[in-house]
Amino acid sequence: MSDHCAPTFDQLAKALGFSCQEAGGLVEVRNPFALENWTLPVLEFTIVLGAVLALIYAIARLRRHGDPTNLVVWFGATAYLFIIEPPLYFPAAFGIDAHVDTMFAHNVFTVDFLWGRLPLYIVAIYPLMATLAFEIVRMLGVFRRYGVLVGAVCVGFVHHGFYEIFDHLGPQLRWWEWSIQNPLNQPMFDSVPLPSVVVFAALWPMSLAFFVQLLVGRHVDRGRAFSGPQLVWRTVAIGILGSLGTGVLPIPATLFGAGNTTLRGFLYAAELVIVSIVAVPILLRRWQRLRRDESGAAHYTNGFVRIYSVVYLGVMALLWVSALPDYFAAVDGSTSDGDPIGNLWYTLTCFAVAILCVLAIFTVPNRAPDSPPTSDQGDEGARDGGTEPGCVGARTSEGGELGVV
Repeated sequence: MSDHCAPTFDQLAKALGFSCQEAGGLVEVRNPFALENWTLPVLEFTIVLGAVLALIYAIARLRRHGDPTNLVVWFGATAYLFIIEPPLYFPAAFGIDAHVDTMFAHNVFTVDFLWGRLPLYIVAIYPLMATLAFEIVRMLGVFRRYGVLVGAVCVGFVHHGFYEIFDHLGPQLRWWEWSIQNPLNQPMFDSVPLPSVVVFAALWPMSLAFFVQLLVGRHVDRGRAFSGPQLVWRTVAIGILGSLGTGVLPIPATLFGAGNTTLRGFLYAAELVIVSIVAVPILLRRWQRLRRDESGAAHYTNGFVRIYSVVYLGVMALLWVSALPDYFAAVDGSTSDGDPIGNLWYTLTCFAVAILCVLAIFTVPNRAPDSPPTSDQGDEGARDGGTEPGCVGARTSEGGELGVV
């Protein structure tokens, strides 16, 4: 694949400590103890394990409760990954190199795909992070009370909090390297392109969540069942529509900010502010309402997300603590080894957001763990118990479980 070893990627690879020319084939496995530094295998193990457990949990939920929403989130996020990422790795192969140069390069990890471009943990992080954010919002009953669009905005906000903790640490620890000369990465927010802070941390999960809930989640909440083929085509559609939504949502910045980096940065930041203004009061209101609910009604919970969100934040906190000595010793935004540092204050804000979200799902009533969604008092609940013959079972609004027929 030397013909796909573009000059920019070759330069970024050398900065990370590996050779673009010598990167392996479709799949390459390395010794985890021989990577760039110890943080790489720790990150890799945490993310891959979380994604695998999320998949197992999603399958178990479908089998036990007839609820395919988690499975659709998992595979929808993965479909989105394989639509979005390959053109960014091989712009020449997709005929877009005249418009899109290499934007970044991942370091090599224990398991890599596509000639050193795609680490396994990147494949895993899409479904894991999407699951954490989607399920936190779902547990707070936002979709049922406020509908698809508002719920999706809240997913984008929560995902942003979890993701930016990771995003602002990666360049310093050489998990990846950004091409700061690429105009698509401008303006930079310390070591992270502002477009990444907004689009990949908030808008893509918002787009994904919107179509997951529109095409599957809201129907499951009302008791509808789906056949296997129905779930397959809807999941593929979610990946495609989610990627299209990611192109549409940043249009104010990409269109009106074209040719003006300052204006583009302002418009990107404005979109993130709007997401926050919508999400914060909604999430707070839902938490307060669930805390005050004395009706005794069962509420939707997800035990895996409760536990693994704590695991994720704990590992990220450990990795950040390990990076702080070099961070504080940095000069002009770079460590002594020349690695760019992220924004600590912004990261602490994101930690606070993520921790508060986790506290919220731990402090709401847990009367029916791991149960499918049910309607809150006054909420839009699962009122339509209709099913289709020959479909994967779903739990009806009355609580009865339908098997596979």
